[in-house]
Amino acid sequence: MKVHLIDGTYELFRAFYGAPSAVVRGREVGASRGMLRGFGALLRSGAVTHGGVAFDHVIESFRNALFAGYKTGDGIDPNLYGQFELAERVSAALGLAVWPMIDHEADDALATAAARCADDPAVEQVIVATPDKDLCQVVRGTRVITWDRMRDRTFDEAGVRERLGVPPASVPDLLGLVGDDADGIPGLPRWGMRSAATVLARYGHLEDIPRTGPWDIAVRGQANLQASLAEGWDDALLYRRLATLVTDCPIDTSLDALAWRGPDRAALAALCAELDTAAPL
Repeated sequence: MKVHLIDGTYELFRAFYGAPSAVVRGREVGASRGMLRGFGALLRSGAVTHGGVAFDHVIESFRNALFAGYKTGDGIDPNLYGQFELAERVSAALGLAVWPMIDHEADDALATAAARCADDPAVEQVIVATPDKDLCQVVRGTRVITWDRMRDRTFDEAGVRERLGVPPASVPDLLGLVGDDADGIPGLPRWGMRSAATVLARYGHLEDIPRTGPWDIAVRGQANLQASLAEGWDDALLYRRLATLVTDCPIDTSLDALAWRGPDRAALAALCAELDTAAPL
């Protein structure tokens, strides 16, 4: 069997900025309608036998206590923020397992589920539906892959190397050096994607990068990069920790919990009435 793990927060944002606006009884519901149609089409395809959807129930997580600059909910459009709860209900009504994350993030739930399912001999493949590069760290060969649904592109381990220039295990190190604007991780001065990928493709992890003496690879501006790493060593370790996903979240990832048995008809009918739209299943 294949297990589909979906980044619900990303899907909600994508629907909000891509689907038509719709106001029902004074409430903006366009993104929730878009998710209902999109998830309905995926389930009608017959590809999903086991699936879970992770959401950032609140934007903040334990990472905010580690770094003041980490992402928060500030600046999110109220019409988008107001649909977080609706999006969770859409997923549950369609019969998908839902993980609304509070202390951890949706990405942590996806990483946890991917790791556990990949270790289950009954699972043929785990498909993590997200375009986010930080989830590339959960990829394992061809057994755990990521899937950009919008572009219909998949990334196995070879694909991650082609996309980012490093293997999945080095993705947190890469983000520790170059940062991640979406998460509020600044990275170190002078380090860009090309230089960081070249160095990490050779050395693998931050601790293995020589901070003195010549590197045995050709990288432009080596002295400046080494100086930046030496000066910002503690920051780099913190940024890597922020970028490292948790794989032991307290969520139910059993195959029984993930099995898709069809929609909750009563919940789906009530939700469609609330959204003033037709049921997709």
